[in-house]
Amino acid sequence: MVNLRPIVPGHVLVCSSRVTPLLSDLDDEEYDDLWRSVRSVQKVLKQQYKCEAFNVAVQDGSGAGQSVPHVHVHVLPRYAGDLQRNDDIYDHLEEWAPREEMSAKKARLDVPDDSERKDRTVEEMAEEAGIYRSLMEKESS
Repeated sequence: MVNLRPIVPGHVLVCSSRVTPLLSDLDDEEYDDLWRSVRSVQKVLKQQYKCEAFNVAVQDGSGAGQSVPHVHVHVLPRYAGDLQRNDDIYDHLEEWAPREEMSAKKARLDVPDDSERKDRTVEEMAEEAGIYRSLMEKESS
């Protein structure tokens, strides 16, 4: 659907047919259909806007900044140098709401500047990946 308050020209929302707040609420067919639709929308937007790239984003639940409790995917056409700082798009998405009065209600995530963030060790990342691998193996059995 076209966006009431687009962040960039061509910013559209792709929604699931069934109204539900979380991606995990969708059954496999609905989930697959949503992402096939995103890809189709990207093709159309690329033709229309002659863009070089896209940001594709999901705010999955109110805690992630979702302002409308209906699964939707933001598709934003992008061009090299279209924003002063490329990651500004995420600030815009966090601030985005379909209506101005809804924007003030959203919780803000305080993300430290890159210079303040500490790289993790390979061992720390491997340990975390191992936890996820184990959980995914349990999920699939």
